[in-house]
Amino acid sequence: MTARTTKRGDSTRDVLRFTFRHWAKEPRWLGWVIVTMMASTLADVFMPLYAGRLVDAITQFGADREAARGAVINAFLVMTGLGLALVVLRHIAFYGIVELSLRVMVKVGQDAFARVQRFSSDWHANSFAGSTVRKVTRGMWALDLLHDTVLLALLPSVVVLIGSMILLGLNWPVMGVVIAVGTVVYIGMTVFLNIVYVAPSARLANAWDTKMGGTLADALSCNAVVKAFGAEAREDARLAGVLAKWRSRTARVWMRATNSGTIQLVALLGIRAAIIGTALWLWWNGRATAGDVAYVLTTYFVIHGYLRDMGMHINNMRRSVNDMEELVAFYDEPFGVEDRAGAGAMRIGRGEIVFDRVRFHYAGHETALYQDLSLTIRAGERVGLVGPSGSGKTTLVKLIQRLYDVTGGRVLIDGQDIAGVRQASLRSQIAIVQQEPVLFHRTLAENIAYGRPGAKREEIERAAKLANAHEFIMDLPRGYETLVGERGVKLSGGERQRVAIARAFLADAPILILDEATSALDSESEVLIQEAMERLMEGRTSIVIAHRLSTVRALDRIIVFQKGRIVEEGNHAELYRQGGLYRRLCDHQGMEFTEQPVGRTAVTTA
Repeated sequence: MTARTTKRGDSTRDVLRFTFRHWAKEPRWLGWVIVTMMASTLADVFMPLYAGRLVDAITQFGADREAARGAVINAFLVMTGLGLALVVLRHIAFYGIVELSLRVMVKVGQDAFARVQRFSSDWHANSFAGSTVRKVTRGMWALDLLHDTVLLALLPSVVVLIGSMILLGLNWPVMGVVIAVGTVVYIGMTVFLNIVYVAPSARLANAWDTKMGGTLADALSCNAVVKAFGAEAREDARLAGVLAKWRSRTARVWMRATNSGTIQLVALLGIRAAIIGTALWLWWNGRATAGDVAYVLTTYFVIHGYLRDMGMHINNMRRSVNDMEELVAFYDEPFGVEDRAGAGAMRIGRGEIVFDRVRFHYAGHETALYQDLSLTIRAGERVGLVGPSGSGKTTLVKLIQRLYDVTGGRVLIDGQDIAGVRQASLRSQIAIVQQEPVLFHRTLAENIAYGRPGAKREEIERAAKLANAHEFIMDLPRGYETLVGERGVKLSGGERQRVAIARAFLADAPILILDEATSALDSESEVLIQEAMERLMEGRTSIVIAHRLSTVRALDRIIVFQKGRIVEEGNHAELYRQGGLYRRLCDHQGMEFTEQPVGRTAVTTA
């Protein structure tokens, strides 16, 4: 229990520190808002004082209206001026808060997006995209509420309470004490109720709100699978279960907030009775005039309004802090793979890749996948990686991209340790065609040019032609300006693969990785893609991950993995004659060995 309480307190402090840190980056706008709000609030502090003087001017002079006129007009003009100053200064303050809030929200949104983008592949694999989006957007809007609450509500409230306490205390110390004690008790009680009573349930409700967003995004992004299995009702029921939990958690928050509000109103009644009773006692003992009583009553009504609203403001502050906790937690999340201080740019020329006694251990696994793995892939060599699932093929290319850091040893490209260079510069020189290529919901031209954003249209079209994609693109109603849908769902698998190959052509990287790029395709698409792949591999260091062994027969070298070790390597003919694991894999796929020239454009089907 103590640990959980400490954690809650720490999270609140983390959110406030996070907010103050961003405020410090906008000192001009922050100062603008604070100064203008404090100045406008002083009008509320002095307004009751002149209301009391107005009453005294009217009552003390009695029937002598002429004698009272000057004092009445003076009090009236001051009150009117204070009201005008309040309106003008608040308008200026609100202008400043708009600018401050938008600047901070934009910066926080950009920072959070940049940070999430750089989290490890494992982090993204274990996180719902919909939940992540919900955390970021909810946190951004919570910042807006926090700004309004602290700068436009709590700051004026504090100014009014302290100012009124001082002014009344100078005339009647007992009244100052009553207001001071009532204010401190009320604020302390309100803070306690919100932090200890309401906040824990709000935190749990937010967790289910995040889960609701993840459930919605998960089902909608996989709608094709839902439809394929006629599972709409099943997904409805799944969401209904999440919504039921969300409803019960949210209802508990709202009921606790309602209970807290009622307790605060009861406390306000007690404060009102104490202040009015003290004013009447002062009047009864001749220590206060009618105008003084009017002054006290008017001041009380101002204080009452600010105190009543302060309960709501503290509740809003608690809510905004809760809503920001998950966003702020991103900043405590390690990147997984980070650039070293002073890391330079990777410069790949020939494209030789060396694994120098590499050890690698996945987090959470008891045994290492690689133990002292040494391997050299020569510049311009075309290498196939084969082996059973889980043997280490995909991990090898992930280490080349530095999606993970090695546990021991080094990965070198052209003699440069990739751990000492910037990740972006490394990956920009490695082109990848994945087994299931993912496209952005943007135009075909934008998707092809993603690896080279400044490419001209003729360069984009040339890459598409080399990838055997130009013809099908031109058959589309809007050609290269066609939107492909989320993750490219409006295109067939073969079309997506050819767009991905065109993207790799245009990137023109010295190192190429092909991750089973012809799997699950019809024979016609496979032939087109195989031809494009052969062209793409020309003059590049190429690594092909293959389960369908027909795709690696024409490569310069085939490396066979088993349980993280290289058990065989050579060309197709050599490995088939050895009669080892590679031959068994070929036999399982019905591939027979034939003595035929191994050409760079050879295509063999199983």
